[in-house]
Amino acid sequence: MRSAIEEFRENGFVRVTQAFDAGSILACTNAIAEALLARSIDLHNPESWTKPVTRILCPEGPAFAKAGTSPALWSLYDALLGEGNWVKRQAVGGTVPVRFPSVSDPGDAGWHIDGSYEVDGKYFANVHSRRRALLALFLFTNVAEHDAPTEIIVGSHRDIPPLLLPHGDSGVFAGDVAPKLSDSTFCRPSVQATGQAGDVFVCHPFLVHRATWPHRGKTPRIIAQPEIAHREQFALLPGRSRCVVEDMILDGLK
Repeated sequence: MRSAIEEFRENGFVRVTQAFDAGSILACTNAIAEALLARSIDLHNPESWTKPVTRILCPEGPAFAKAGTSPALWSLYDALLGEGNWVKRQAVGGTVPVRFPSVSDPGDAGWHIDGSYEVDGKYFANVHSRRRALLALFLFTNVAEHDAPTEIIVGSHRDIPPLLLPHGDSGVFAGDVAPKLSDSTFCRPSVQATGQAGDVFVCHPFLVHRATWPHRGKTPRIIAQPEIAHREQFALLPGRSRCVVEDMILDGLK
């Protein structure tokens, strides 16, 4: 059986099953429901689901701190990034896209990598992956194939470093990266990020992914998608002691 690190190296992501418990799931979803009520959206009233997706900032509080500091996740972050090299935030963080049953185009379902730092109101990425060391997908609800799961191109993290390298430390608007990918990237297999509430997909920062639609399920799909930040961007200096993710970026540049 492959280790989680071997799986991460090969695929660019790994799923941590039941990373946080049922009590945290309930408390977190209740807090998200309360935040949505402030926008006149009731998770229990389909008549209020007038848009295919609504985004909120992930709430704070003890339940989110417990989920975000899961020992299983922190141990994996240490293994991928090196102990002391990443920011141990006492929360989940990031945004929470809540996707509602709908056949309407949500307008955000294109292939992309996530940007990690802001330049003139747009999110950029550079080959050193400034700020973002990992992307995590926290499932707060069960997500099946009919629930508009995130779709991931397996191994696509290998194809991004050569596209970012020419832009140096300044980087490039993240939305301009995926359109420059060759057809070979889209010939790679893809998988859907399905699972049970409490599962977390830990992803390489350059993994190509997209939202899917339509949402043909019966209930809203709730995930959080925070960055795991590092203290310093990857130096990418061959011959120095490096972490797993930095090694993977350098491998993509060979």
